[in-house]
Amino acid sequence: MRRTPVSVTGEDLCLMTVHAHPDDEASKGAPTVARYFAEGVRTVLVCCTGGEEGDLQNPALREEGQPFHGLTPEGERALLAEVRRRELAESTSIIGFSAVHMLGYRDSGMAGSEANSHPECFAAADLDEATERLVRLIRAERPQVILTYNDDQTGYPHPDHLRVHDASVLAFERAGDPSWYPAAGPVWQPSKMYYTLWSRDRIEKLHEALLARWGESPFDENWRSRPSQDHRITTKLDVAEWFWVRTGSLLAHATQVNPTSKWWFGLDDAEMGRVYPWEDWILARSTVGGPPEGGVESDLFAGVRAVDDALVGGAER
Repeated sequence: MRRTPVSVTGEDLCLMTVHAHPDDEASKGAPTVARYFAEGVRTVLVCCTGGEEGDLQNPALREEGQPFHGLTPEGERALLAEVRRRELAESTSIIGFSAVHMLGYRDSGMAGSEANSHPECFAAADLDEATERLVRLIRAERPQVILTYNDDQTGYPHPDHLRVHDASVLAFERAGDPSWYPAAGPVWQPSKMYYTLWSRDRIEKLHEALLARWGESPFDENWRSRPSQDHRITTKLDVAEWFWVRTGSLLAHATQVNPTSKWWFGLDDAEMGRVYPWEDWILARSTVGGPPEGGVESDLFAGVRAVDDALVGGAER
């Protein structure tokens, strides 16, 4: 029977990750979640929208005999919304999520699109209402650690990603405050919040490895000239043995990921592990302190996890 690691105060450890659309859980942090799920940590996904405005990224699915063959743009989009739910279920089973919650909003589409004005879209939602929905889940699931999107999203300012960040930060602050949302369940204060990051170091190393293998790289100058945030990294997790999870979960999103893409699959899992074996995180909020100055954490639950999580109050679990 799988034993759940515990905190210094005896609660089961729980990790919650908040994402905008189906497939974001595959492209951002899948190896990290898989590592903790395998360890016995309860892992929870909150997916804020259904991904209704996504485009079909895999042209092979329009070929004869494939589900999108011959569909009108309207028919393609209607089917896409249905299929993406099934893809999310497959992806999360590969990664290893203990629970998946849909926050219940509609995909807002890209900035400036007609979808931004849809009354049910995430970007148009009242921020307090969205925060309350998330607080309700935090209080029910009781995560010590929450993963969410970076405060600096200048490289990809998708309205739903921006809203994920805003709601996550407010929910972290309000979940433990009884004056907020008294009907949303007993209060629970998460201990740590981390932001996602694709580090400059990672991009450069992948770029060089792709050049060496293929003579070309999808990490063009637009990517490589973005301002570095590497100085903000507080936490590096060795996830080399979990890159197969990233690959499998991405492929599960067949409508969103072209299996011939060098961007995602130009290096195999073993090569990825050799070139850059880490996932990087920024500790943005903490009630338990952080790494010493100049130091880097190797565990998202540092400061939270019991030193010997097999023993709680002197009794063996």
